[in-house]
Amino acid sequence: MMTWHIDPIGIIHSPYSEKFAVPRQPNLVPAGHGELHLLAPYNDPNSVKGLEQFSHLWLLFQFHHIDQNKWRLTVRPPRLGGNKTLGVFATRSPFRPNHIGLSAVELKDIVIKNKQVILKLGSLDLVDGTPIIDIKPYLPYCDSYPDATAGYAQTSPEKKLTVEFSSQALESISLHQQSYPQLKELITQVIAQDPRPAYKHHNTEKQTYGICLYNFNIQWQIAQQHVVVQDICINPDLKSVT
Repeated sequence: MMTWHIDPIGIIHSPYSEKFAVPRQPNLVPAGHGELHLLAPYNDPNSVKGLEQFSHLWLLFQFHHIDQNKWRLTVRPPRLGGNKTLGVFATRSPFRPNHIGLSAVELKDIVIKNKQVILKLGSLDLVDGTPIIDIKPYLPYCDSYPDATAGYAQTSPEKKLTVEFSSQALESISLHQQSYPQLKELITQVIAQDPRPAYKHHNTEKQTYGICLYNFNIQWQIAQQHVVVQDICINPDLKSVT
């Protein structure tokens, strides 16, 4: 068989320090912005000349938090409750033969700073450090099919959980308001989508979870589809991304 060697052209910087918190599609968490930092030799303003004319981009990326030796012919999509098996090519599962993903994201700005080309992006579904293998402009006339149908996931998922914050969590948010003005909205939007495994979505018993966003550890407790964010603290092992 023929093999191909592909080098990353850039690296994603996002709020998602781990895959557990990452939304399942790029537009589900509006507060979850990110950046794409290009790598040499593509880290040159000439490589993005004219890209500012486009509002959205296609990003091809590598699922780098997945064991590259693990892939499956069949998977259980979360939108089907994790109870129905479909072929891997009928899903967007990361457990794919070549572990390649595709996301459509908003391009908010292009910044040239200290000889670094940075693409400022809108809502995205990529873990921090994701290697990007290509960028293509989104063309509305041929990339959008308003009458397209889907066997499942025809519409956006409903927000499944209600979220409130303890006084301790609100105090922590206030302390970091200047550096992270959308932290509360980000936490709310991420948790409201219910990042738990699909088989736990109908569990009514009280459960405690933790997620990492930016360089914060966020502890939350859920019971009867209602979440209380209990504590937000700095994790010194995680880098700060603003």
